Amino acid sequence: MSDMTEDPKTGLMRNLPLLLILAVAAVGAITLRDYISFDALRDNREALIAFRNNNFLLTVLGFVLAYVVIVGFSLPGALIATLTGGFLFGTLAGSLFSVTGATLGAVIIFLAARHGLGDRLKARMDASEGSINKIKRGLDNNQWSMLFFIRLVPVVPFFVANLIPAFLAVPLYRFVISTFLGIIPGSLVYSSVGAGLGEVFARGDTPNVGLIFEPHILLPILGLSALALLPVILKAVTGKKDLMK
Repeated sequence: MSDMTEDPKTGLMRNLPLLLILAVAAVGAITLRDYISFDALRDNREALIAFRNNNFLLTVLGFVLAYVVIVGFSLPGALIATLTGGFLFGTLAGSLFSVTGATLGAVIIFLAARHGLGDRLKARMDASEGSINKIKRGLDNNQWSMLFFIRLVPVVPFFVANLIPAFLAVPLYRFVISTFLGIIPGSLVYSSVGAGLGEVFARGDTPNVGLIFEPHILLPILGLSALALLPVILKAVTGKKDLMK
């Protein structure tokens, strides 16, 4: 019985990285809203451009590091950061730097969650019977499809999409690949908006951050999501046919 009981101190230490992320996220949500915003980008755009022109490599490294911190600690401003990347580096380069920073930051959350809760939750799900175990096996059999699906669908919160794979013991390499590739479409959309911010600033307007939900953008992304789910659907249909024989 004693083997099944975890020392409270050990449990606290295991969960410390995830608790730290949640604490920083809560503080950041309150204190950083005025510093990571469209207004801040607009007011400091000339200084940012000047610094980029004089220190391009340092600007790239600083941008990627800032993105890692924003995502890794779930701070507000990931959208503004993506717009800034497009504004400073253009659509393609800005998207590449944003995706790189976002993926590295996502890995931080993934590892923190797995270290604290993931292994124990997986063990409980493996040992469970009935519907829970069936769900777990279904996800295990379709990991690639599900991983790409939760990244491509724009309504799945990024933080949640980092936690679910950790709790289901998804291999790190699958998590990294699906995160990097899966967030490219959305990143390209917002980086392209950022690349046009010069004209937006000149007109005194605000960027259309809801662009990703417009039909000509959303429908292709949903198409990719459906494509990601195709193997799951085919397996389900094939399984039903086998049962009917």
